[in-house]
Amino acid sequence: MSGLVAIHQPNFFPWLGYFDKIGRADIFIFLDKVDYPRAGSGGMGSWVNRVRLNIQGEARWVTCPLKRLALGEPILAAEIDDRQPWRRNLVRTLETNYRKAPRFDEAMALLRPLIDEPQSNLAAFNIAAIRTIATSLGATARFVRQSELPHDGAATALLITLVKAAGGDAYLAGGGAEGYQDDDLFAQRGVRLVAQNYTPRPYGDPERWRPGLSAIDYLMHDGRPLAKTLGDG
Repeated sequence: MSGLVAIHQPNFFPWLGYFDKIGRADIFIFLDKVDYPRAGSGGMGSWVNRVRLNIQGEARWVTCPLKRLALGEPILAAEIDDRQPWRRNLVRTLETNYRKAPRFDEAMALLRPLIDEPQSNLAAFNIAAIRTIATSLGATARFVRQSELPHDGAATALLITLVKAAGGDAYLAGGGAEGYQDDDLFAQRGVRLVAQNYTPRPYGDPERWRPGLSAIDYLMHDGRPLAKTLGDG
C-alpha cells in the first residue's frame, strides 16, 4: 500500500484547514498517544478541548471542560467533565449566534447529535465528530489512531514511523511545522514530504467572516464539500 498520510492531534471541532488536510490525504492518523498539550503554566486549555467561534461578531473560545489530568498523560487519557453543562451551553451559543446563518438548520441537524453524543473520553468524542464532519465535506481518507499502530521515536522520527506503519509513502505537512520538523530526515528514511499550503479563504458574508474559526462556522454559512486539490473554503 502507498499513499499520502496526514497526522494531527484529535482537536475539538477544528478549523477548516484541519479538514482541508484530511481532504488531501489518503490516510489520516489521529495523534492520540502523545502527551496532552498544555497551555501556559500547565492549564488544560488547548486546541484538543477548545476552539473559536464567531460570538457577537468576535472570535471567542468555546471549551469542553476536562477532568484534571496529570502532566505527561497522553491525549487518549483525557476525560470530559460532564458535571458542567457545556453541551447545553454550546448548543445555546450556536442557536444565539448562528440562528440567522443560511445553513443553520442543516448544520444543527449534523452537529447536535455530535455535541450530545454521551462519550466521556475526549479523544473518542473528537474523533467521532471529526470523521462525521469530514465525510460531510467530501473527504475519503482512511482514518486510524496512533494508538492502533506500532510506532517509536519522537518528533520527526515518530511521524516517519507512523507514515510507514500506516502503509504510506508520503507525509502531508501542515503550516507551522518549521522549527520542530526535520525535513531532511524524511528523505533519508524514504518518505516523500508534501506541503499542504492551505490559505484560508472567505466564505459567506465577508463582513462576518473571521479566519481560524471552527469548521462549525463554515457549516453554518456554506457547507459545500471542499475541493481535494484546491482546499477551497
